[in-house]
Amino acid sequence: MTEGFLFQALIYLAAAIVCVPIAKRLGMGSVLGYLLAGIVIGPYAFAFIGKEGQDIMHFAEFGVVMMLFLIGLELEPSHFWRMRHRILGMGSVQIMLTTLIIWAGMMLLNFNWKTALAASLALAMSSTAIVLQSLKEKGLGDTEAGRSSFAVLLFQDIAVIPVLALLPLLAVSTGYGTGGDGKAILAGLPGWVQTVAVLGAGSSVVLAGRFVIVPFLRMVARTHLRELLTAAALLIVIATAFLMQLVGLSPALGTFLAGVVLANSEFRHELESDIEPFKGLLLGLFFIAVGASINFNLLISSPLQLISLVIAVIAVKIIVLMGTGRLFRINCDQNLIFALGLSQVGEFAFVLFGFMHQLQILPDRLTDRMTAVTPLLLSINERFILPRFGTLAAAGKEADIIDVQHPVIIAGFGDFGSTIGRFLRASGIAATILDNDSDRVDLLRKMGFKVFYGDAARPDILKSAGAEAARILIIAVADPSTNCDLVEKIQKHYPHLTIMVRIKDRQDAYEMLDMGVKDVYRESLDTSIRLGVDALVKLGYRRYAATRAGQNFLKYDEAALLKLAPHRHDEKSYLYNAREQITMQELLLANDWEVNTTINDHAWESELRTDQEAKE
Repeated sequence: MTEGFLFQALIYLAAAIVCVPIAKRLGMGSVLGYLLAGIVIGPYAFAFIGKEGQDIMHFAEFGVVMMLFLIGLELEPSHFWRMRHRILGMGSVQIMLTTLIIWAGMMLLNFNWKTALAASLALAMSSTAIVLQSLKEKGLGDTEAGRSSFAVLLFQDIAVIPVLALLPLLAVSTGYGTGGDGKAILAGLPGWVQTVAVLGAGSSVVLAGRFVIVPFLRMVARTHLRELLTAAALLIVIATAFLMQLVGLSPALGTFLAGVVLANSEFRHELESDIEPFKGLLLGLFFIAVGASINFNLLISSPLQLISLVIAVIAVKIIVLMGTGRLFRINCDQNLIFALGLSQVGEFAFVLFGFMHQLQILPDRLTDRMTAVTPLLLSINERFILPRFGTLAAAGKEADIIDVQHPVIIAGFGDFGSTIGRFLRASGIAATILDNDSDRVDLLRKMGFKVFYGDAARPDILKSAGAEAARILIIAVADPSTNCDLVEKIQKHYPHLTIMVRIKDRQDAYEMLDMGVKDVYRESLDTSIRLGVDALVKLGYRRYAATRAGQNFLKYDEAALLKLAPHRHDEKSYLYNAREQITMQELLLANDWEVNTTINDHAWESELRTDQEAKE
């Protein structure tokens, strides 16, 4: 048994390491890579795994439990409250209408109403992980489409609780969660009893989280042992899952509630970082097991039926989402991104279908069909829809005709870019401003700015903006991948332009330095130094001396950035040189303070003195 288990683990891990990079290279996501790995090693391909792989499957299912725990940790009540109208409004409309339409369609096909309702609830869900990651990669998180997508996905995550509570009521028999010996405290009881038990168990988890788990974590944290805190995080997840399973309920539900309770605790970020590696690996194994269980005989025997089902689900979801967007007055281009992005079925559908099958709500053949359809929906969305996220807005609205040309072009006019634009305009320098968010462009025009709608990454837009005659291009876009793409095109088509680019942190700065861009500006650097200067002034230092110290620190830090850049790929060398540079910066700054330059300080608030000067 041990050899069999180790062999299966070897096969699973090897398949993941080989197939996931191939899937990423082909433009697919990691979820599809894991599914592909499962298909390759499954009984319908090389048959490396079979029934003996059930041990790995049970182990891998725990990844779903951890996924829901992390989703719960991300649901901060304060953030939810700020977005409550969008979340409750858009989310509830999407879930109810999608479920209703799919349920009605399945009823017309003579499905049992319980089966149709359960399946339609699962198909109404979208992929939280995939959509949010794609929005982040495309820099669309702060757009109307991005905020609306987040709101609907958040409502769907929360809707998991009532869905899991409803499923036992739809069950023909109640066998889920009985464990290996088939015995559970609630086994054989009516569905309504199980539903009440779900609510009662959920309340117990909430109370335990508030009055037991948080004090327990504080006690563990006092040991200052990182590995013990990791063990405590795993203990919380495993113990919650075990207690929920003991009474025949969903372990995923319990851990989700535990995550929600701990979302506002001081241990939230530690728990996320400790659980994340385990979740990623186990969730990957879960999708491999799902891929291995896909019934390809069904795909071969009825391909038209499955293709029709895929097209029908996508069409229904797009229509509902487009209608929801129009109802909440989202502009056409943003509404298109919103609707297409959420038109797939999420990976959590696998979990719901498995739960329904164990409850005998779905028959074997329908479970196989739904399990086969879900990867197809994910594949279509990842391969053909999500890669076009960044260009759909332009397709919905034509770029503006740019009728002015100035020596400076600003790409991106959010808070960062607009501050630069206002400063330049106040200094008598005109700039050509480009932004590809139509909502923001409309708002800025009402505020009196002359902003042109268009994607600065398009060569024709840059040409019409006067890039051939301009001297400086300021890239004020937040997304690092967009910045890299824009820099490559500028260096290729307009090498004479001086590029000044906004970046988030040191790692992004290193990327730009590698591409030959010298003028990089970290978002928080100047703000951090300005705050430090003000802190010195409040402590009694003269404004002139504090400002000079801040400018010297900025100079030393930028010099250190250039020196550290060649070492960033060698961790040992980077850490050694980073420590050396930090020590050097502090010594240089200390020497600057010792130099007596106070002779001209009277020009800047001379009444402010250091404590030492006051004593003299």
